[in-house]
Formats: sequence, C-alpha cells, structure tokens
Amino acid sequence: MEFTRTLGRSGIQVSALGFGCWAIGGEWQDDSGQPLGWGKVDDDESVRAIRRALDLGVTFFDTADVYGTGHSELILGRALGPRRDDVVVATKWGNLFDPRTRTASGTDDSPEHLRRALTASLRRLGTDHVDLYQLHIADADPERAAVLRDACEELVAEGLIRAYAWSTDDPARAAVFAEGPHCAAVQHALNILDDAPEMLLLCEKAGLASVNRSPLAMGLLTGKHRGRRPLEAGDIRSRPPAWLRGFGDGSGADPQWLARVDALRDVLTSGGRSLAQGALAWLWARSPRTVPIPGFRSVAQAEENAGALAKGPLSERQMTEVEHILQRRAAGAA
Repeated sequence: MEFTRTLGRSGIQVSALGFGCWAIGGEWQDDSGQPLGWGKVDDDESVRAIRRALDLGVTFFDTADVYGTGHSELILGRALGPRRDDVVVATKWGNLFDPRTRTASGTDDSPEHLRRALTASLRRLGTDHVDLYQLHIADADPERAAVLRDACEELVAEGLIRAYAWSTDDPARAAVFAEGPHCAAVQHALNILDDAPEMLLLCEKAGLASVNRSPLAMGLLTGKHRGRRPLEAGDIRSRPPAWLRGFGDGSGADPQWLARVDALRDVLTSGGRSLAQGALAWLWARSPRTVPIPGFRSVAQAEENAGALAKGPLSERQMTEVEHILQRRAAGAA
C-alpha cells in the first residue's frame, strides 16, 4: 500500500518519507574553518542512491543551495534527470557562499537575494520550478520574514514555486510564514530523543506539514555510533556547533545519548524493523503531519530508510512504551 502525506494546505502529495540531501553535498565550511558537511562523498554513489530511492517509492527530496555550496543541488538535478516531474523537490535560500572555496559566508534576507538565489537553484537543479521553497535563516527577524513571505507569494503567482516554508525551530517565527496562503510547511528538528510538541501544535492549528530534519538525531538513531570513536575531520559532528546535540566535545557520540538509544532499541526494532526504521516509524505515529527527511550517502542507506515505508508507523502501545522508557508524558497526537 502506498504511504503518502500531503504538504499542508498545498494539496501536494509526497511519500511519507523524504530524503534529505545535506550529506551528499560533500565537504564545505564556514569562514572560520568550521566543517559544515558530513565528510567526503562519492557523487556516482549519491546518484545511484537517489535513483534507488525513486524505485522504492520515495517522491520527496529536500536540499538547500548552501549544501556543499551548490553541489547537493547539482547532484540531485543530475540524478533526477527526466524523472524530475515524478518527484517533489524542496530547496532553501538565505545563505551566502562561494563554491570555489566551498565556504559559507553569511546570510542575506533581502527579497532581491531571494530571486537571485531561486534563479541559481533552478539552474543547478535543471528545472523550471521548485515545489517547496524554504527560508534557511532560522533566526531571521519576523518583520523581515513577513516581507519574504509576501515575495514568495509573488513567486507562486509567477509559477516559479508551488509553495513555501520556513526552516526554523521557533513556532512564533513559523507562525509568521503560516499567515501566507501558499505556506505549506515548516521544517524543524524532531526525533524520538528530541520532541517538539509546540511546533506540532502549530502545524495542526495552521494546517502545515511538519518536515522533520534530524529524524535520526544526526546518526545516533542508526545504531552505527558506538562509544567514543572519533569522526573524520570534514564531518560537522567532529567539531559540533552549539546547536548540534548528542556529540558533546566532538570525540564521538555522547554516552548519555547512546544509553537512551540502547534503552529504546527493543521497542524500535520490533516487527522486523531496523533501529533507524523504528525511529522513523515513531515520527509517523507522533503526528499525521510529519514527513521525516533522513540523510543518506549510499545505496545501502537509501534502501534501509526507504524500507521503513513498508512497515508504517509504530502502534499506540509501542508509543506508550517509548514514553515510559523516556519518562515523558504520553506524546499522543499533536
């Protein structure tokens, strides 16, 4: 049975699982040398992984112009090719970067940059429109954001985008964009270890989709991080910024976070699921509006993530068991 969800008020149907294309952008950094990518990538493998995901029923791909300073968009466009119209493409704008040095260099919240950025993204993606266009400045001033929201409405009218969203973890900011008729979603952090009840409540009230970044807690919920194993130098988790939880001082996964993952392992892997598939299943059970977008860098990861679609959400009993293990009040539906 096909497992789909709708992007808020837009009516745009997507697979209940999307694929996040941050990791396939390869290595890049900020102007202080802080790594912002996930380490080295094999572009041919990335293309194979995207095409395998398509074959397995994934129809939603999320990227950003700044991921790999344009490289992620180029790879996604190359992989989709003539199948572009079979999928829903989301990308983001707001960051400035230099692809020659693979360096991010600040932000620009002007309507003029919005149009420039969209033109460049369309070129890299090899398409004439973006399905979901997202503001990528999480802490942008709400009054400035209202101007950008109105500019997005103009882009919808021109047929350059179908809908728009804000990538932010602040429900008050997301509510500013939600006032626009063609706002369809908010992209925000959400996973079994880090719930976001206020944002899910906003999505319910405003009729938005909840696009979930970090659905596998930056890899902690894949089961592949054990103990204090150091990460490669080009991986953002090797020098984690303040917002990146679960990797402490950069010497590997935080033991306290790993202990919580271990406590959840039995319930999440029941029913033949892998640990990652169980974590995705929790998100689907958490709210009918969630669309998790796990990252990937290989065909094997694409197959594992896409395999979660066939198993669907956790049961109500399993959800209760999770809350008991984590000693939270029952999550229930938002």
